[in-house]
Amino acid sequence: MHRRSQRTHAGGGSGIGLMITQTLAWNGAKVYIVGRTASKLERVVETYNTRDLPGRIVALPGDVSSKEGVRALHASFVAHEEEETKAGGKGAKQPAAALDVLVNNAGVASAKVETDANASAEDVRRSLFEAEQSTFDDWNGTYSTNVTSGFFVTAAFAPQLQRAGEREKGWSAAVVNVSSVSGLIKHSQRHFAYNASKAAAVYLTRMLAAEIAGGGGEKKGVGVRETEGGGEGGGGDGDGDGDGDAKGSVKESRLKIRVNGIAPGVFPSEMTAGESGGDQKSELDRGHFARSHGEDVPAGRPGEERDMAQAVLFVVGCTYLSGQTVVVDGGYTLGAGM
Repeated sequence: MHRRSQRTHAGGGSGIGLMITQTLAWNGAKVYIVGRTASKLERVVETYNTRDLPGRIVALPGDVSSKEGVRALHASFVAHEEEETKAGGKGAKQPAAALDVLVNNAGVASAKVETDANASAEDVRRSLFEAEQSTFDDWNGTYSTNVTSGFFVTAAFAPQLQRAGEREKGWSAAVVNVSSVSGLIKHSQRHFAYNASKAAAVYLTRMLAAEIAGGGGEKKGVGVRETEGGGEGGGGDGDGDGDGDAKGSVKESRLKIRVNGIAPGVFPSEMTAGESGGDQKSELDRGHFARSHGEDVPAGRPGEERDMAQAVLFVVGCTYLSGQTVVVDGGYTLGAGM
């Protein structure tokens, strides 16, 4: 990463989130890690904020499961940045808090429901409807964490992202939504709610990119027009209804914010391994993986830290990339069907 003062905000102190945190910090970024458990975040800070780390990891406890929580998180981030500016003696004329990269990585699994290709209609009802674990609460909770939180966090931090995008010519701030290959394939993998939520996260990435970087217009090139009459519209005769020729300058509502996603395959995390160690990292046995998934994943192994590092650096650093979801799965989707 070429920016010496890169400020990033990654949600995650374990699994893929920790991989991203370390990647950005080792490339000189100040990384805010967000989570509800302060002790877990502090453990990451104590473990990985080494003297030779070019960047820095900062714990920022917060809850992104509600608008109130997101609002409080935003206020905490701004206050922390302003406090550091004052402590550094940079003066009151320094620009307001800016955020170069936002990583939406909050995620939960859903309840597992059994399905069978040879099931009767009654079997389907029994498995998908009558099963005790198949509930509206499970669906709503999964969607709220995997989709809704990312939407509101991105919206809340839009001003800080835009400030970062305006600071340097040729640079645009980046939002990275971490979804999953489970949201791209046609099978449920016995996790209907989870896979559906990840599919929604992939599409949310596309919509946000179109609305933020694409100007929000339904027609190509359409943006917000500023007219002499003070109105705003697609064309405009000054009354804002867009039904005439625009008089004066035209301002497109495109912001210098890119929104992209990463869809990982199987990577070691608390979700896939079931636990994490004292270093907040999880492990997947390569031999077991090869025996159980070898035919499904051409790479013959689970994802590694370096794989995620290369992916996130590409997505963050490539300013010509917008509205895309980069699949990092060892080739799994080639056979799974999308």
